[in-house]
This record gives sequence, structure tokens and C-alpha cells, in this order.
Amino acid sequence: MSDYPPPPPPPPPPPTSGPQQPGYGSAPSGPQLATWIQRVGAYLIDYALIIVFVILANVFMPKTVTTNINGVVNVSQSSGNLGLAFLMSLIILAIWGYNRWYNGGRGQSFGKKTLNLVLVAEATGQPIGTAKAFLRDVAHVLDGICMIGYLFPLWDAKRQTFADKIMTTVVPLKV
Repeated sequence: MSDYPPPPPPPPPPPTSGPQQPGYGSAPSGPQLATWIQRVGAYLIDYALIIVFVILANVFMPKTVTTNINGVVNVSQSSGNLGLAFLMSLIILAIWGYNRWYNGGRGQSFGKKTLNLVLVAEATGQPIGTAKAFLRDVAHVLDGICMIGYLFPLWDAKRQTFADKIMTTVVPLKV
């Protein structure tokens, strides 16, 4: 037997008063955010679906042709097919509307779904809803000024465009 008493138990760890700040140079916690190239890819997929119908609408649209030969102006109407042009326009509107509804309601457009990305509110991590998705689209006007807003995710820590910052949204990879 030993003449010494057993050592006392170690003290409990100090309580934390909230989330710990990441150390200098460490990655932020939370879901992995989409890269700029992934976001561009999703955008291109979204509009690749529409461009075919834009071209077809322009092909079918009746046109007025004006020819000036030796000072003579001839005006003629091409046949076109206004009904098919109108149908193509409705398809364009339907795809765009569905992408907005789906994007807002579920956080994924066709392109985002294809690349496994999701649009969510930064604070909740939940899809932002149709109305806010529409407002975010309107806010993209600011991104289009000199294209700087669309390039902003290249150096921004949260990979946000100006529209994302205004609407407090992020685009992480879907888990």
C-alpha cells in the first residue's frame, strides 16, 4: 500500500459562451459553398434549355423585309408562323417561371439540380421561397453592372454575388 492519497480528478472544461471563432486561416464551418465555376455552369444549363426556344421563336416570327436597290424601296412581309413563334415564347416563359418557382421553393433550378447545388437563406439554410427568389433575380441587375457582381464570388469568403449579399443567400453543395 502507498502512503500517498490518490490524485484529485481533473477540473471540468470551462463553459463556452457561444460558437468558437475559427482560427486565422482556417476554413469557415458549415456546408461547402459552390465554386464560381459551378455557379456559372448551373447558369449556363438553365439558359441552354431556353436558348433553343429563343432561336425557334425568332425563326418563326414574321418579319418585314425592306430592300433598297437604286433608290427603290420594296417592302414585303415574310410568311413566318406567328402561332409557332407565340408557342415558343410561352415555352420560354414556362421554363423560366418553373426555374424561378423551383429555385425558390426547393432551392434548385434545373442547372443547380444538375450540379447538386442549392440556393438557401444564409441564416436558416432553408430555401428562400418564390417571392425572395424573384427579388434576388431583380437584384442581379446590380451584378450585371460592369459584371463585377457576377465575378465577386471569385474572391468573396462566402462566394456571394451582390444579389446574394442583398438577399442574404448562399449557394452551397447539396448534402
